[in-house]
Amino acid sequence: MLIDRFWKEMESVHSAMLGIGEARHVPMSPYARQNDGAIWFITAQGTELVEAITRGASEGSLIVTGESNIHARIEGTASIVQDRAKLEELWNPVASSWFDGIDDPDIRLIRLVPAEAEIWLTSGGLGFAFELVKSKLTGKQPDVGEHFSLTF
Repeated sequence: MLIDRFWKEMESVHSAMLGIGEARHVPMSPYARQNDGAIWFITAQGTELVEAITRGASEGSLIVTGESNIHARIEGTASIVQDRAKLEELWNPVASSWFDGIDDPDIRLIRLVPAEAEIWLTSGGLGFAFELVKSKLTGKQPDVGEHFSLTF
């Protein structure tokens, strides 16, 4: 099922560009959780994204590209969630470098629930390079992977 593949590929994504409402897209570390049907972000009070949600924005947009085999544009609903158990589940060395520990009062969780996505799955850097070389030798367009859209 394509939705299961989406969630599996998202597990390997360590950075993406998140935008909410009128707030510009900024680099964030996404934590995809299929069991929640959500992509989570650890951020801080006072950030542009948190302020956008506080002012009533809920339309979130996530751009994934670069390091993994998935490239995607994901649209959904964003909200701020206070959930200590979820924070403990997501807490990691990357997050700890931005805060004064897990009890820092400025920590905020953003939950993005995908509504729709456009996804490109590739075979990775070497596979992509191989397809480009092969296309030059055969004169045929390279097969750079799958492209599909999802509605959640």
